[in-house]
Amino acid sequence: MIALAVILAFVLLALCVGIRSRRGRSMDLEQWSVGGRGFGSVFVFLLMAGEIYTTFTFLGASGWAYGKGGPAFYILCYGSLAYVISYWLLPVIWSYAKQHQLLSQPDFFAAKYRSPALGVVVALVGVIAMVPYLVLQLQGLGVIVSVASYGHIGQHAAVVIGALVLAVYVTVSGIHGSAWTSVLKDGLILAVVVVLGIYLPVHYFGSVGAMFHAVDAAEPGLLTLHSTGMSPTWFVSTVVLSALGFYMWPHSFAASYSARNEQVFRRNAIFLPLYQLVLLFVLFVGFAAVLVVPGLKNGDLSLLTISLKAFPPWFVGVIGGAGVLTALVPGSLLLMTSATSLAKNVYRVARPASSDAQVRRLAKVLVPVLALVALFFAFNGGSTIVSLLLMGYGLVTQLFPALILSLGHRRRATVPGAVAGMAVGVAVVVAFTLAGTGLGDVAPWLPRPVQDLNTGLVALVANCAVLTVVSLLTGRAADGSSATDPAANASADPSSDPSSDPSADADRLAGDPATG
Repeated sequence: MIALAVILAFVLLALCVGIRSRRGRSMDLEQWSVGGRGFGSVFVFLLMAGEIYTTFTFLGASGWAYGKGGPAFYILCYGSLAYVISYWLLPVIWSYAKQHQLLSQPDFFAAKYRSPALGVVVALVGVIAMVPYLVLQLQGLGVIVSVASYGHIGQHAAVVIGALVLAVYVTVSGIHGSAWTSVLKDGLILAVVVVLGIYLPVHYFGSVGAMFHAVDAAEPGLLTLHSTGMSPTWFVSTVVLSALGFYMWPHSFAASYSARNEQVFRRNAIFLPLYQLVLLFVLFVGFAAVLVVPGLKNGDLSLLTISLKAFPPWFVGVIGGAGVLTALVPGSLLLMTSATSLAKNVYRVARPASSDAQVRRLAKVLVPVLALVALFFAFNGGSTIVSLLLMGYGLVTQLFPALILSLGHRRRATVPGAVAGMAVGVAVVVAFTLAGTGLGDVAPWLPRPVQDLNTGLVALVANCAVLTVVSLLTGRAADGSSATDPAANASADPSSDPSSDPSADADRLAGDPATG
């Protein structure tokens, strides 16, 4: 019961922080979803870092180290590449969003392409991708609370309670609560992860090096990439896919709008790759568990199982509390972003006469509805945590080509091309996922390394091919209307819009010293 009491104390603390964070603010849609665009480096850093430190960190990374071995090291790589990309990409996105007062990721695409219909497509793709990510958070939360409470709360009960807390938390506090709670979460999880990653190898093996020697002796080949399946080809393609898709998640994309200025992103891009190294300690825990608690049917339980064996109940409660916060912060961003996208970029397109107040109310009503949808899939899904995340990445990365092609001197994609590319990419991901197959199953005649490509990257290639062909076929019409970077409204005069200056986006994308 001590562990359960500690976990509940952290949940109550997070709720109090979230409720207090809204004091003195009128929670219109801009304040609720992007924090009034007033967050400095620290808050934006923590919101962006929340993308790494989720229940995926606590359970998925250690679970893959336990069950898959060497392939788990891909988790260390893709975030660092994504942060390098963010140095040039996010300032461009932020500047355009601020200029046009955008609130969601679909807003950006709708404005750049002068197409509310494209905004609807992007909103639906984003929500479909975020559902498995939200399911991941709820499943992870259920496992953490159930195990860390020594079974006093069942896993299903923990998932229901977690969904309820998330819905209340998001509805009341919006992004302000997520930002303030992320301060508590990141401080706690950093301390817990470092302690676990150092203490467990030293306690059971004498040192980290001795642990790896022992694992290699007991499980030869576990620490290396596989010759087939999770081979070097799979590793590289998965890192590339995840890096390109990192900021395509709607909640990360929209969180960038909350920054005070462009310099926030450039400063953060310097330090975030170092922050990524903390994930190494989580992998240490999974590798230690291979020999300390062998035979687990579900590798996602490895971190908690070895913690129950090694620590007293009060510290297990601290571990569980940190795990709950890793679900609460990203889960709240996912719920809020999904609700905002559906209300603003789907409902309002269908009902253009809707007022801002009606859209805000609908967004808040959709929060518990989406939580219920996630609950349904959490109870009826059987995928491991990393598998859920990889499927989401495969879906959301299909937005990347259309985004990049809208940022240069001249927009190279047309609306039909962007829509067709996204549709084909998403269809390929869904087909592979539902069939449970890979490229090798569909095309066994391909060279073995090619067969191991991540199917999400295969979908991205198909997306780019279709986008290019359809844009070439429909480009003539675009040349007469909106081939250059447009303003937010279709009726705007491009000549009076600074964003339509062919050099504006290109200078920012190149990191023009004059802007930073």
